[in-house]
Amino acid sequence: MGVLLDARDVHGGYGSVDILRGVNLRVDEGEFVSIVGPNGAGKSTAMKSLFGLITIRTGMIEFAGEEITRLRPDQIVRKGICYVPQEANVFPSLTVRENLEMGAFIRHDDISSDIERVYELFPVLKERRRQAAGTMSGGQRQMVAMGRALMLNPRLLMLDEPSAGLSPALIDVIFEKIRDINSSGVSILLVEQNARQALELSDRGYVLVTGTNRFEDSGPNLVSNKEVAEMFLGG
Repeated sequence: MGVLLDARDVHGGYGSVDILRGVNLRVDEGEFVSIVGPNGAGKSTAMKSLFGLITIRTGMIEFAGEEITRLRPDQIVRKGICYVPQEANVFPSLTVRENLEMGAFIRHDDISSDIERVYELFPVLKERRRQAAGTMSGGQRQMVAMGRALMLNPRLLMLDEPSAGLSPALIDVIFEKIRDINSSGVSILLVEQNARQALELSDRGYVLVTGTNRFEDSGPNLVSNKEVAEMFLGG
């Protein structure tokens, strides 16, 4: 299994303030990797740094062996990385179908088969394909956002807090769909507040604290680590 994404000693943040202080992250081909940690640990900032949304002062990010440290988000998308933010992740006035079509904005080929694949993964989206995304439930909007990202056939899908604000039953559905996406061959990098559930599903996980790496191990090993459990998983 080769290395797909490799971020080394990344420092960066907003304005003159560094939120990240030497973060290291790696995702291998086909891997499911989660980033967890307390509020303010820099989890979402780390993901945004990988997608060119914040200023990286020092460090290096490589994707498929190519440096992408200073690339813009529109350039990074073309390399095979898609990012689904926690909020404002759908076009609310557009229908489900139109949102999916917008996801393929850089493509010039026939996208109909990919839309059908998204419908197979999320059957409710086919049923509601003519409904405005902004009128859907939180869980359904999350499916629209993930489906739109998949329209570019990414090698790496980055998801920021996909379960935020959802009921426990919907959280289970969303995690099941993420696992299905990973099983199809798409690598996953997940930032998640439901740390235990995320780590149990992950091949590997990182625990960030105050913008630095605190723990790295397989997902199950982190769940069973007494210190990690007591400090970050509620015992």
